Amino acid sequence: MNYVSTDGRIPNRHSLFRSAGAAESALKPASRLGPARAAESPASKGPAAQAHSYEFDVSVIVVSFNTRNMLRDCVQSIQSECLTLAAAGLGAEILVVDNASTDDSAEMIEKEFGASGVPVLLIRSEVNLGFAGANNLAMESASGHYLVLLNSDAFFHPGALRCAIRHMDENPNVGVGGARLVGPGGEWQPSARAFPSLWNTFLVLSGLSSRFPKSRIFGSVDRTWASPDVEADVDWVPGAFSIMRREALTKTGLFDPQFFLYCEEVDLCRRIKGEGFRVLYWPDVVITHIGGESGRSLTDHHFSEGQLRVELWQMRSTLIYFRKHHGLRVWGIRWLEDTLQVFRWLRNRWSSDPARRPRAEEARLFLKLMHQAWRETIGGRVSPPRPW
Repeated sequence: MNYVSTDGRIPNRHSLFRSAGAAESALKPASRLGPARAAESPASKGPAAQAHSYEFDVSVIVVSFNTRNMLRDCVQSIQSECLTLAAAGLGAEILVVDNASTDDSAEMIEKEFGASGVPVLLIRSEVNLGFAGANNLAMESASGHYLVLLNSDAFFHPGALRCAIRHMDENPNVGVGGARLVGPGGEWQPSARAFPSLWNTFLVLSGLSSRFPKSRIFGSVDRTWASPDVEADVDWVPGAFSIMRREALTKTGLFDPQFFLYCEEVDLCRRIKGEGFRVLYWPDVVITHIGGESGRSLTDHHFSEGQLRVELWQMRSTLIYFRKHHGLRVWGIRWLEDTLQVFRWLRNRWSSDPARRPRAEEARLFLKLMHQAWRETIGGRVSPPRPW
């Protein structure tokens, strides 16, 4: 599955909403579950669908990779919201992309949601397409006016989907809307962020952003200085939840599949804002997100193979993003990472405090990963073969 042209550009924007998987050997036939689509009169659809003759007011897209149990809870959460929409005269569909899972996630969807009162489209891929590729696949099959992306470890609070649609209806210049993300215990999670820059990268790597979160200068990366109760125009919103306007995507194209994981939503929000649309954060749209923020390091400074792989993916995507949007400034990212990690290594390697010595090993690992990411992306110029 490959949506990148030979020169690495995003596909032509006028072909973005064709039927998914028409000529993709890596895909199994999509399964339409739940009630069959019936011909509807315009009066039976919501205002968004009526205005543009879309089949549904909203399409909710979930990408899953070995998250069967959470996926079940997620789809149940979506179903509940879709039934609430139906009572208000709004039409919705659910699209689930199974990213080559090995835990029978797709079989669970077929078995448990085949008789759903809400249309469910199951799309199976025999390879892991990553976040960008899998969501692109679903968006090309979606029939809703608005496109909602929801992580499989994220769940709507009652009324959240209806609230998001209302905001989009009331703000036609908004291309992407984000929600207040909270953890399982209601704890705040970063929900609206600033675009990456050399300065923001320095704030994160140096620890200044976490040490002074209430400062408008040092807390700018995750807007930790701002009240989470206030609606705001922002640079970008996390992919755990977002609602997108189809007209914006028609102008910009979908996710750039150079980004297998990380930075794809940052890149898309940047392109959408470049077309004159706004990106808004709405505090009254509340989503519980299990994944949350893992951070750059663990408290015990030990990393599993999987955690190191994710760190590598993040570095690859960061380099690709900076090369794409900032050109030669990508060298600044390499220099910052190298300089700060060498400083950490020197500071902790011969410390008399044994508790600090694992930090030197952590710094060494990050240095090694950055050099590997630089080599594999040729300084952010290319995306390594997928799946990563």
